Amino acid sequence: MTQQQEELRRRGICVVIPTYNNAGTIVDVVSRTLEQCADVFVVCDGCTDGTDNLLKPFADRITLVQLSGNRGKGIALRKGIHAAANHGFAYAITLDADGQHYPEDIPCLLEANRLHPDAVIVGERQDLDRMPRSGSSRFANRFSNFWFFVQTGIRLKDTQCGYRLYPLLRIPSFAWITARYEAELELLVLSAWRGTPVVNVPLRVFYPEPQERVSHFRPVRDFARITLLNIVLCVLALVYGLPRYLLRQLLVFFRSFFPLLIFALASLLLFTPGVWLYLHIGGATPQKRERLRAFICHLSRWGLDHFPGIDYYQSNPSGEDFSRPAIIICNHQSHLDLLPLLGLTPRTVMLTADWVWKFPLYGYIIRNAGFLPVSRGLESLTPELEQCVAQGCHLMIFPEGTRSADTRIGRYHQGAFYLAQQLQMDIVPVTLYGTGHAMPKHSLRLKKWTVYMEVGRRITPQELREMGTFREQAAALREYTRTRYEHFADTIEQTLK
Repeated sequence: MTQQQEELRRRGICVVIPTYNNAGTIVDVVSRTLEQCADVFVVCDGCTDGTDNLLKPFADRITLVQLSGNRGKGIALRKGIHAAANHGFAYAITLDADGQHYPEDIPCLLEANRLHPDAVIVGERQDLDRMPRSGSSRFANRFSNFWFFVQTGIRLKDTQCGYRLYPLLRIPSFAWITARYEAELELLVLSAWRGTPVVNVPLRVFYPEPQERVSHFRPVRDFARITLLNIVLCVLALVYGLPRYLLRQLLVFFRSFFPLLIFALASLLLFTPGVWLYLHIGGATPQKRERLRAFICHLSRWGLDHFPGIDYYQSNPSGEDFSRPAIIICNHQSHLDLLPLLGLTPRTVMLTADWVWKFPLYGYIIRNAGFLPVSRGLESLTPELEQCVAQGCHLMIFPEGTRSADTRIGRYHQGAFYLAQQLQMDIVPVTLYGTGHAMPKHSLRLKKWTVYMEVGRRITPQELREMGTFREQAAALREYTRTRYEHFADTIEQTLK
């Protein structure tokens, strides 16, 4: 099994191929698909052209779903997706059996799924205007795109492409009213109404010459069915889709901005004035700074337990107790990263960006808690850091230096590893999953998501030296974090609803 096939299986992704009398292409499509994905479901929709016999050589490699009589593409997709769900898969890629779709583009859908694990991924066929298509086909695509926008408010460049990836737990239970080609449009609209993101990803398409093409699309009858479906969906959009969208946006607003408003008011009117009084009555002693850090730790833990829409879990398989000072490193994706990290231990000093250190809401608090701006340079900060370590504090550093915009683990800089050598400190790697999905960079919208943090095994200075240079140490720890992150993503994202 290839690395890609293993990853598709880890993420719970299979392929569903509905087919009706595609004897000329089905063998090629199935064999090429099996090269990309080891888990393939073929739905034989009452084929009468010997497709069953053609698929016999693949009997031990595919799951064949037989339908009695030709019941339509919508029914075939439903049966295939239900079979995939019953086998425990979390996602299903659907592609046509007529050879128009390239199974070799499955990696594009996999990459899109990594970035948008809760979304329906819809192929956007490239260079359609230069393909040998009929005028009715061109019109139908523009027609579908327009009405999809009217019904959902979402602009897609290609709503008719059947090459898609569906998150099975997010498919609406009330979908599948229609039975034929229009079922794909129905499923897309109802998923959008449910709040499931819909994302286009560019894919290739192959159109044979008209005389070689096999199509079961009945222009008059099927176009009439699609038109009737759009009329029904437009009515439902007014009485169901739009009200649900407005309610969902209202809930997102309160979930996102109410906690921020409470935090801002509490910081300005309570925490910052309270800390100022606390430090000015009797002086800012080291004991008071230690109590201030403990306050920040307990407040962060409380915030994690009460943040709306966030399910937080933490594991510590190595039993790290933070009894000895260490440099804590972690991947960085969101403002939310601070809560679980500051809640780890009350003896944490964080190296922060300048804007954080000077931020009006809480800058005064973190400056007096002993947090330091990394822009001053590690060499100039070393005396202060040595003093912090002598007091039993841990140093918290984001090796990426900035938040990742797309949840990928960025390149690790070498500063943390330089400090570990200079101060002869252990490194404790921490991996955070979910914060970049719950509140991405450049966004203040808070999405319901699972946040998971794992505290890794402590690494001694001797073990770091055995890894090689600072650059090699940074690369090794980045790879470790990336591997752990992908493990959490593969596990958690299969349960998204």
